[in-house]
Amino acid sequence: MTSINLLCQHIKFVIWYRLVFPIRCISRTANYNKNMMFPLLSYIYENISFRSHHVHSFSHAFCSITFPAHHFPAALFAIAFFAGQTAAHFLRRPSGHTVSAPVIACGSLPPAFDSGSIPVSADGNWGLGFPSPGQTPVGNASADTLKNFDAFYVGDTSKPVIYLTFDAGYENGCTPAILEALKKHHVPATFFVVGNYLETSPELVKQMIAEGHTVANHTYHHPDMSRISDKAAFEKELTALETLYQSVTGQTMKKYYRPPQGKYSESNLQMAKELGYKTFFWSLAYVDWMQDQQPSKEEAFSKLLTRIHPGAIVLLHSTSQTNAQILDELLAKWEEMGYQFGQLDEL
Repeated sequence: MTSINLLCQHIKFVIWYRLVFPIRCISRTANYNKNMMFPLLSYIYENISFRSHHVHSFSHAFCSITFPAHHFPAALFAIAFFAGQTAAHFLRRPSGHTVSAPVIACGSLPPAFDSGSIPVSADGNWGLGFPSPGQTPVGNASADTLKNFDAFYVGDTSKPVIYLTFDAGYENGCTPAILEALKKHHVPATFFVVGNYLETSPELVKQMIAEGHTVANHTYHHPDMSRISDKAAFEKELTALETLYQSVTGQTMKKYYRPPQGKYSESNLQMAKELGYKTFFWSLAYVDWMQDQQPSKEEAFSKLLTRIHPGAIVLLHSTSQTNAQILDELLAKWEEMGYQFGQLDEL
């Protein structure tokens, strides 16, 4: 049987299992006995035939469908539907191979690499469990384990000190208010930036430095670093940002690294250590990166005030309108709770 004949057989299969059979069930269940779609589709199904036409010396097999003219509009819809189903069937990727569009969260950029061209390793996502308000959360790797890789998610839990950090993937007008609040309260912060931020907002980066903040490495392209097992490719993501930072500021970038989206592997941590980097995760964060679903002031405070704890490394996004609006008051509330603010240099 030719491939075209197989295609026609598949069309009949699609019509029956995707259209005729389900509509028949619905008709019986809902008593839609006068529904015209089912008899029409059945008619189309029954009238698919195979014909052969010879053109020159080639034999072309194709399927034809015959139906009354007054059924044409509905038939056209049905044909379009199962044609799409048929195409999807034949173009479907092999089992186990899935493709998903990159999810671009606040502060995120499209992945820089085609993962199919890079040696991959087991990946993981940084996560936290909060036992009770005010207590140190439990990470999916212990503080002691992370220290073996010069990595941290929390500071000294015996001291009421907060380490404030921001992830900055792009600029949307919120950073000036954040810097103003930090300046008002004399709070130092670390901004983990990507290449896009340095390219589009060099003056804000210079302002951060001038006001005593640290600008650190969030990679150049913001890819899933856990999928990069090749050391040269891993290093390139960090050194490319270092080079751009130096060209913008005239300074050497401090070797502080935060994995994009918290995705990492132990081999990543080891590579970062060998490159002279300290890796920083976090012990407090909340969902502040979705631009169309910004939390209310009350929602933000319910997380950031109840879950704050001694030695907290706090992650906020500089693109959050909520953060820009509440930071002044939030810093004041943390100070009222007896907290001071430290720098990552102290860890």
